[in-house]
Amino acid sequence: MSDDSPAVLDAGPSDGVDPDAFVRAAMRWHFAPETGSRYWLDRAARLPFDPRRDVKGVADLALFPALTDDLREVPVADLVPRGYGSGVRVLDVFDSGGTTGAPKRVIQLADWARHSTEQVDRRLRAHGVPAGRPWLTVAPTGPHLVGDVLQRAAAALGGPALGVDMDPRWVRKLIAAGRSDEAEAYTDHLVEQCRRILLTQDIGVLAATTPLLERLAREDDLLERINGSVGAIVWGGTHMDPDTRHLLATEVFPEVPLIGMYGNTMMLTALLERPGSGAAEPCVFDPVSPYVFLSVVDPGTGERVAVGERGQVVVSHVSKSMLIPNNAERDTAVRVRPAGGQAGDAVADVAPVPVVRGETVIEGVY
Repeated sequence: MSDDSPAVLDAGPSDGVDPDAFVRAAMRWHFAPETGSRYWLDRAARLPFDPRRDVKGVADLALFPALTDDLREVPVADLVPRGYGSGVRVLDVFDSGGTTGAPKRVIQLADWARHSTEQVDRRLRAHGVPAGRPWLTVAPTGPHLVGDVLQRAAAALGGPALGVDMDPRWVRKLIAAGRSDEAEAYTDHLVEQCRRILLTQDIGVLAATTPLLERLAREDDLLERINGSVGAIVWGGTHMDPDTRHLLATEVFPEVPLIGMYGNTMMLTALLERPGSGAAEPCVFDPVSPYVFLSVVDPGTGERVAVGERGQVVVSHVSKSMLIPNNAERDTAVRVRPAGGQAGDAVADVAPVPVVRGETVIEGVY
């Protein structure tokens, strides 16, 4: 499908839509008075270009200035495109983690929840994640995107979703205040909740952050249980360096496939690592055309770095329900050529920038 009429915006991730045509259709949708959201229609007047005229494809998303700080305060109702009509229901409102200041907020409508779940499900199946078995997800829920993504993934694979909630904001506060003993006590609290589930339920998929996996591995009974019965581990949130990944994959959990997940609130979904990478190789995360585009740039110039070089990750989310263009993330990564059919860059060896706006980045348990 290459037509850039409004109907193209209803396409799913497996429909083979031309990314540039999709972006052109999205510009007309989000900036037309009858279909755009209050936020974008108001913001358009202050842009130094005309999105409907000047954004002709994926590369032109770089024309947008940094705008995501607006999402800290804009009323969420102002983010809903008028084209959905007055009866549309906002399925979810997600907050960012608040690592770089007050949380930003985005909305999720039913069509995007469906598209996001489809692309995550396809990639999990490509990794051979067992279907129909229970999941244990140890991740932030509530206003955080990741819990929703993982719960929907479990449902798509036909397994019941058991969960242990975590509050990453509280842990970051404890660490920043030097209250490491309280942070450790909170982590122990999470581990005890996991123990009750892992030792009584036939968990087929464990989804957790790197610090939680490392902490679970210190418990002999849980390590034995995970290696003996879990069919796949999905890790995400805090980054995992190649050495840690190799150690976990070859010595700690040698019988359980480890699958990396990279995502955030501004992406409005999660990316699963490219299948086929060895334990000694860094994870590669491909973009998802025509919705999520990645680029790796020099933070000083904004120009894309060469393939194989490290730079700052810039993410654009383009869908019928939300437009979040040209957002500079708090991550660095190595630029990789994307898999066939995907537009933009793939990223490898994702790592957080150590300082944002003069503040040290604290990852904590997530």
